[in-house]
Amino acid sequence: MARENGVYRRPDSRFWWIAATLPNGKRLRQSAGTENREEAEALFAKLTLDAYRQAHFGLKPDRSWQEAIVRYLAVKSMLRSFSDVKRICRMLDPYLGHLTLSQLNGDVIWSVIQGELKKGNKPATVNRYLALIRSLLRMARDEWQWIDSVPKIRLMPGEVERDRWLTRDEADRLVKACPPHLAALVEFALATGCRAREITGLEWERVDLNRRTAWLNQTKNGTPRGVPLNRDAIRVLEQEVGKNPQFCFSFRGKPITWQVSNTAWVSAVERAGLSDLRFHDLRHT
Repeated sequence: MARENGVYRRPDSRFWWIAATLPNGKRLRQSAGTENREEAEALFAKLTLDAYRQAHFGLKPDRSWQEAIVRYLAVKSMLRSFSDVKRICRMLDPYLGHLTLSQLNGDVIWSVIQGELKKGNKPATVNRYLALIRSLLRMARDEWQWIDSVPKIRLMPGEVERDRWLTRDEADRLVKACPPHLAALVEFALATGCRAREITGLEWERVDLNRRTAWLNQTKNGTPRGVPLNRDAIRVLEQEVGKNPQFCFSFRGKPITWQVSNTAWVSAVERAGLSDLRFHDLRHT
């Protein structure tokens, strides 16, 4: 039989258990996770002291990294890069999944950096991990009020910025090497500097050929923006009129829902005699 307050044994478990009504009014019944009675009693005393401090001194309860991740993912769920956010969270779990937010300090951050560098990851990759940790902790402090302070997290130096762009001759060769639907995307990207997703998601109702303007709603950060259209962009759009009633760019009359950097893109780059080229590099040209 469980006691009103204290540790006890259950016949179906090798661990000691804790049953108590804490000073903050919370009813607690959980495994102590240990077969040692002294350790179980020490955990019970800590839980009681923490609850007393929260109830009488206004101290915040200690939140776990796992709790924070659940809320953070809920906040970020509408991002187009949500799959990347989830992937980074999974990669961080071996380092942080067993910790509370108050345990995240400089030594823990250093272990993340060293662990990822030993895997062969470059500073740019490690910085993506550090940026997520910093973003989550600042949100936990400023918006959720779960913690009062955060450790200083500085991104790693040495991240090399990509500087690939096309000459006019290279651009002409690439367009000629592309199938018609891909050539239209490439020419529009070169003329406007738009991202691939912005182009494939562009709808006719958001284009005014007379005013030479397009309004993008498929932007990276989710904020709509206007884009001026030069003569090349207008020419490309006029060639696409009538192919799909909703979307400006299509393939065989259907919207383009796949990644632009597919086999057709790779083959066109090879036929054009180019190397180390991504579709995103068209924005730099």
